[in-house]
Amino acid sequence: MNMMDAAKRQIEALTQAAYEKAAQAGKLPGGQTLSGQIEVPKDVKNGDWATSFALAAAKPLGLPPRQIAQTLVEEMDLADAYFSKVNVAGPGFLNFTLGRRWFAQVLATIEAEGESYGRSDAGAGRRVMVEFVSANPTGPMHMGNARGGVLGDTLAAILDRLGCAVEREFYVNDAGNQIAKFARSIDCRYLQLIRGQNAVEFPEDGYQGEDIRDLAAAYRAQFGDALADAPEAQRQETLARFGLERNIPKMRTDLLKYGVAYDTWFLESTLHQSGAVAQTVELLTAKGYTYEKDGALWLNTTKLLREKYLREGKTSEQVDKLDLKDDVLRRANGFYTYFAADIAYHRDKLQNRGFDFAINVWGADHHGHVARLQAALDGLGLDGSNRLVIVLMQLVNLLQDGKPVRMSKRSGKAIALHDLLDEVSVDAARFFFNSSKPSSPVDFDLDLAVRQDSENPVYYVQYAHARICSMIARLESEEGLVVPAAAEVDVSLLSSPEEAALLKTLARYPSEIRAAGRALDPSQLNHYLVGLAADFHRFYNAHRIKGEARDVALARLKLADATRLVIANCLTLLGVDAPVKM
Repeated sequence: MNMMDAAKRQIEALTQAAYEKAAQAGKLPGGQTLSGQIEVPKDVKNGDWATSFALAAAKPLGLPPRQIAQTLVEEMDLADAYFSKVNVAGPGFLNFTLGRRWFAQVLATIEAEGESYGRSDAGAGRRVMVEFVSANPTGPMHMGNARGGVLGDTLAAILDRLGCAVEREFYVNDAGNQIAKFARSIDCRYLQLIRGQNAVEFPEDGYQGEDIRDLAAAYRAQFGDALADAPEAQRQETLARFGLERNIPKMRTDLLKYGVAYDTWFLESTLHQSGAVAQTVELLTAKGYTYEKDGALWLNTTKLLREKYLREGKTSEQVDKLDLKDDVLRRANGFYTYFAADIAYHRDKLQNRGFDFAINVWGADHHGHVARLQAALDGLGLDGSNRLVIVLMQLVNLLQDGKPVRMSKRSGKAIALHDLLDEVSVDAARFFFNSSKPSSPVDFDLDLAVRQDSENPVYYVQYAHARICSMIARLESEEGLVVPAAAEVDVSLLSSPEEAALLKTLARYPSEIRAAGRALDPSQLNHYLVGLAADFHRFYNAHRIKGEARDVALARLKLADATRLVIANCLTLLGVDAPVKM
């Protein structure tokens, strides 16, 4: 149950009932259904909710808004309502103040729903595929992959809480130019081991990392030098397969250590082997969206994008000013491009596997690819503009001693995920990578991530949870106080500003999940958690529990326990541990 929504619904019902009562008494013209905005005001001194119903009704009723508002207040019955009072403010706003019944229901709802608190059916069971990381299996995963991992995994968890049927997928790019380069790189290092470092020139575009040398050495140690005399194509195919068979399990292991598990690891190569790429291209051809030029087969991306933008409301003049270009689907040598495989892959998601929506977490450098892929799916009749949603993610800036960290001691290249997890905890990594909205860069401060004080946000939140757990255990052992049932608590005793603020923050949690899902921005939950921890610490520092009158102590103990449950609930959603001791 969402107590914020429940309060808004009751405001609507109370206001409409007051209006109908006033109309029946001849105080206001009848025949209207009142509507207006209901929101939490910035300054809650005059009330917890503010409505513009009276201002919106001024024109249809032909009366000053303040007069309408005053009449509504006079006719409003707050008996058994969530609100203790309502008054008129400014030009005619109605300000509602929450009362005992609402606060009691917040505690009762958290108690009743427990670990399910915040779960809803907003997603209506829609099948959603969240694809994320999907790094080339040609080397260790780097910081961008690490951020994409926590972003995608947390987003999937949020959508699950909202009632969607969610699956997580890793798209393994085990075909195409990157794998060919991977094969050439291992091949060169393998031959250098046999013939000497200077006997074989390393390709300019080859992968320079130590991991490539390690793979070449591992193959030679296991199988010897016999492959050196094999045909080049056979040798490179064998070495690439050997490398992939080791790199992909390493990726799985690193991601599992990071708390990320997938439902499916989908191999790009299977699209070519099954004929799905060729079939998809044939479908686009049948619909008139391809043409041949210079021996290659091209997608008329310009036409597809033009149709897409016109549907979305752009004018012909606006579209004409865009720098639209077509894309090659099949090269003159007969090989299909990555773009062709990508279209086939997403057709498989939306058509063959029947997902209602496909959500991809991509690096921001792929922004130019978004509309083109959506338009291609539109051309296939799959409504890609609406059913394919791309979350573009900015880079990670790794900092230490206030300076950028650019190199890894181990590989001489970008810091790898396994290197990072040697330095900081999984909890810190996941929390920090989720600390900014996807469209903003993340400044990951290694020094801050390992600090054990309130400056470290994940420590600050986890400490609040551990502090509550320790307090509950101590009060039970020392004073015999046990967390009471919500029905046994006198919420009128939780009347201070700190207690009311904490209760209202707890009530916001279901709305925060929904807002994070709507915006596809899990970082909103990080900010919520830090705010919740701050509200708890303010409450705890201002109000004693031990040594207070029993009814007061029990009410505050129940409030603390409700806070513990919501912190644990939200940390679990983020894939972060909720420790009982620190």
